[in-house]
Amino acid sequence: MSFKRLGVALPLVEWTEAMGFSEPTPIQKQAIPQALNGRDIIGCAQTGTGKTAAFVLPILQRINSDGVIKALVVTPTRELATQIEAVAQSCSRHTKHRAMAVYGGVPYAPQGRKVSRGIDLLIATPGRLLDMMRRGDVNLSKVEILVLDEADRMLDMGFLPDIKRILKEVPAKRQNMLFSATVTRDVMDVIEDALTNPLLIEISHQKVPVESIKQTVYPVSAMQKSDLLIELLKQRDYNKVVVFTRTKRRADFLSRVLIRKGIQSTIMHSDRSQAQRNAALAGFKANRFQVLVATDIIARGIDVEGISHVVNYDIPSTPEDYVHRIGRTGRASATGTAISLLSHEEVGDLREIERMMGISLNRDKLKGFEYTSQQLPGMNRPANAAAAKVASKLAYDGGAKRSIKRRTKRR
Repeated sequence: MSFKRLGVALPLVEWTEAMGFSEPTPIQKQAIPQALNGRDIIGCAQTGTGKTAAFVLPILQRINSDGVIKALVVTPTRELATQIEAVAQSCSRHTKHRAMAVYGGVPYAPQGRKVSRGIDLLIATPGRLLDMMRRGDVNLSKVEILVLDEADRMLDMGFLPDIKRILKEVPAKRQNMLFSATVTRDVMDVIEDALTNPLLIEISHQKVPVESIKQTVYPVSAMQKSDLLIELLKQRDYNKVVVFTRTKRRADFLSRVLIRKGIQSTIMHSDRSQAQRNAALAGFKANRFQVLVATDIIARGIDVEGISHVVNYDIPSTPEDYVHRIGRTGRASATGTAISLLSHEEVGDLREIERMMGISLNRDKLKGFEYTSQQLPGMNRPANAAAAKVASKLAYDGGAKRSIKRRTKRR
């Protein structure tokens, strides 16, 4: 099926052809015709499946290009905002619309001046958008289409009050579209009252990662994680590697360790300036860095072709974050590898991930690496799902009790 058969106008079809998109993705096939008809949509699909074009194409076809904000896309991070902006501006060259992204971490004045010149499609992070609204530099009274992109991540990042304020400023009569890799009950509670007979589109089970990703767990003591990672990078042919840590401090520490060992590494997290983040991503894309160390806050904002490996240096605390992390590799029809370094403290978190996905991840040991402990974490897995559930609960309860004891002692 072609984009033309979906009802996409000729100028936008020309853009898809110029970009080499010969056939719509499944989310695009289902969402675009309904969006073009003005229907409210909840789109749930894995990362890397073409969600951005699924809402940008209908927006540019449905709104006028008169310099008044008729469409608003709200997204959680600067990286996602700039990615959507790139797609929208590329499309708009064929339609004469003006699209722009606004986000924090950069000077306010240049963005304010550009918005004041008139735009048709505004892409914004919640904080910068509210700032512009307070200053009177953005008028949302003519918005006809509202898109919430990665709404679950916005809630995780504490943007719920901001989203509610934004919803009050846009006209009640509008088209709503919500696109995300996961659609939770919390997400629906935010926008459910604003939706009119929404169409739910689920391309695949929202919690299951793409099958083209080979997933392996390397049990190791917490103290040996950096040593094992370095040995993996030296022994294996890892070209572009994204390594995820739980905290910004651990990301900084790990990048310094890698650089000292002669491994070209760069960092991306929320404490880095926008210029630093842009430079890191550009250098990684240009192969100047072998490793990009990042935190979960930008797990969905890294869109780089050819990422060969994703490494969970720290096991994520939620299964959803695991899905988004490993989704950086194996995008579209490509294959990829996800590696998780598992310490004793993280066994419960990993079992939660395995239970959610309904699979048991392969454990492995790196040949030639000298492990300091013979009792590697998580090597002896429960024989069945029921046992895994009990073991996971025990691990969680034990961790919770230890945490309570520690807090009590400190008091």
